[in-house]
Amino acid sequence: MRPLETTNISGSVSEFILLGFPCRREIQILLFLVLSLIYLLTLMGNTSIICTVWSSQQLHTPMYLLLANFSFLEICYVSSDVPKMLANIISQTKSISYAGCLLQFYFFFSMCAAEGLFLSVMSFDRFLAICRPLHYPTIMTHQLCVWLVIFCWVGGFLWLLTPLILISQVPFCGPNIIDHFLCDLAPLLALSCAPVSGITLTCGIISSLIIFLTFLYILGTYFCVLCTVLQVSSGVGRHKAFSTCASHLAVVSMFYGSVMVMYVSPGSGDYHGIQKFVTLFYALATPFFNPLIYNFRNKDMKEALKFFCICYCGDALKDPRGKLNGIHH
Repeated sequence: MRPLETTNISGSVSEFILLGFPCRREIQILLFLVLSLIYLLTLMGNTSIICTVWSSQQLHTPMYLLLANFSFLEICYVSSDVPKMLANIISQTKSISYAGCLLQFYFFFSMCAAEGLFLSVMSFDRFLAICRPLHYPTIMTHQLCVWLVIFCWVGGFLWLLTPLILISQVPFCGPNIIDHFLCDLAPLLALSCAPVSGITLTCGIISSLIIFLTFLYILGTYFCVLCTVLQVSSGVGRHKAFSTCASHLAVVSMFYGSVMVMYVSPGSGDYHGIQKFVTLFYALATPFFNPLIYNFRNKDMKEALKFFCICYCGDALKDPRGKLNGIHH
């Protein structure tokens, strides 16, 4: 049974209905449990990276400071839509207020844009480390690293400010049912009771620019990295250089692969089932796999994580007051 449409006295929509994943109640409960487990593991995985980088002096380098900020972004990113999605799965009303819908759109896609910027900055860091190793310490200083982090956070939120303002001016008179689990741009504008072709085009251009500019920049930096690595005569040296980039490339492939399937491939928006599951992949699956990729493919992260678990977890269970002595031993 579809939820009832609701409008306020003036005739404009006061809340939206997020259909999410309409199916039998038993399947909804199973979906809720599975997605809740993935969400919890995502929070734990990314928190483990932050704590590991914070606790290990060896990892207080620009590369890992960027990674820690990226993991914090992933926590905020996945928390901007998943809790509401989980609540709506087990709820009968499945509603979200008008203001809440706009804020969810803004925060989710702002952090999506910030993720693209962070991936670009991390590729810049790898480019300097491999292509300009002698100049790396003087260029990638901690001060520059801080400015790059600020640029990613601020840039992501400023980039989506114009679409937010444009969408807030769109009139919604009903219906108010969004066939999605979040307030995405296309299904939201489809409910407008006035022509919005200009707004749709503008928002599409702004969204496409951040996707293509960051993706092309990452491709450019890794093309330079590849040319440099192929000039290395030692097979061990080439393997080491490729291994330092493998984790980042895997994350880039997952994120941009799902985003481009969703927003760039022809006709992708015509199939609501595919649209929802592809969105679910880059909204929940990529933040879930990121800590697994970085923790298991990076030797320094594995050693630091093991050290962190022994000192902070193992010693805390045996002697809570002795854990500080263990970390400095």
